[in-house]
Amino acid sequence: MAVWRQLTADDIEALVRVADTIHAELPESDCVFAERVKLFPEGCLALVENGELCGYAVSHPIRRHQPPALDSLLGEIAPDADQYYIQDVCVLPKFRGRGLAAQGISKLLAIAERYPSACLVSVYGTAPFWSCYGFLPPHSIDEALSAKVRGYGDDATYLERLRAQ
Repeated sequence: MAVWRQLTADDIEALVRVADTIHAELPESDCVFAERVKLFPEGCLALVENGELCGYAVSHPIRRHQPPALDSLLGEIAPDADQYYIQDVCVLPKFRGRGLAAQGISKLLAIAERYPSACLVSVYGTAPFWSCYGFLPPHSIDEALSAKVRGYGDDATYLERLRAQ
């Protein structure tokens, strides 16, 4: 049975293998994941079954409309962060179809409730999937954010979700 638990620094090597499988076209350095675990461990989850890391989720607070560029370090979590950013939720193909992503997303959205909104950059045509969780394109985004989103690929879409009232 697969379970979500907190990601640790010891998981980074296995996480990078999963990321390289899922996101071969959008690689991120192991130091990016290690920094996220160090800066905001609560928002970093490992999906493990029989000792094998078969998925992960990485998220953290940001300033509104200021998600990090792909493969970039944060340096710190901004003290005035006012939006929750879901960087990535991945489940290896052979573990899909069991509701595991939904379980991980539920955990992240519970953290996101502390902030007025949550956001993410949808890739690989996953915007319809994310819309099921209330993530939708905002009415407009500025050029700086638009340029950052383009760095995630031609099909990347910035999405936001307002906190449940």
